[in-house]
Amino acid sequence: MNFLSHFYFERFAQDAEKVLGALLPDLLRNLDKSYSFQIHKYENQLHFHPKSTALYEGWNRHVEVDKLFHSSDFFYMHTHTLRKEIEQTVQDLPIRASFLAHIGLELLLDHLLIKHHILNVNRLYEHLASIDHAAVESFLKVLGGIDIDRFFVYYEGFITSKYIAQYDDIKNISYVLFSICRRVWDFKESEQHVLELTNHLINYEVNYLKNYKEIFLVIQDKIE
Repeated sequence: MNFLSHFYFERFAQDAEKVLGALLPDLLRNLDKSYSFQIHKYENQLHFHPKSTALYEGWNRHVEVDKLFHSSDFFYMHTHTLRKEIEQTVQDLPIRASFLAHIGLELLLDHLLIKHHILNVNRLYEHLASIDHAAVESFLKVLGGIDIDRFFVYYEGFITSKYIAQYDDIKNISYVLFSICRRVWDFKESEQHVLELTNHLINYEVNYLKNYKEIFLVIQDKIE
């Protein structure tokens, strides 16, 4: 799941650090692919302060939610169906259509949470802006191997840009999807690619995602 969908499961959290914890695995991997950690291996070292415990709990929830989402019938069915819808659009690009469908589905879910006012995006950014930097720095030091100054530069840019709010427009999602794909493959999409992908995403939302809330409710039931 993407950032806003993870926030859904922490939307009632009192601690900003728990909200950050739910996003932190993806924030770190987006910054550097090598920043991938099996958090359970550090459990005994990460309860040195209530805020670090909140970070740990948020991270654990992230792992649990992703595991449930990626093993669900919802995920399998929608990524398979969406891939078939979009594969012709990217057939002349090196992009793997299954990868694009996977990320596309996750961003569509974020889009729907915004469109239907399920979540307040500004509230997410308020949480992220109010974290205890010292507690986060100590947490990251335990994980080890992270350029902490670089992380906070990236983190502040992430907050300032508020780019998740742009997911209310599906065309913006198409641009983001191609940008993500360029991290993996070398290509340049045309405006026609963007237009076609946008149309497919719009049609997919209308025709296949009317019951999108079900996956959130199913996961919520399993983690409580």
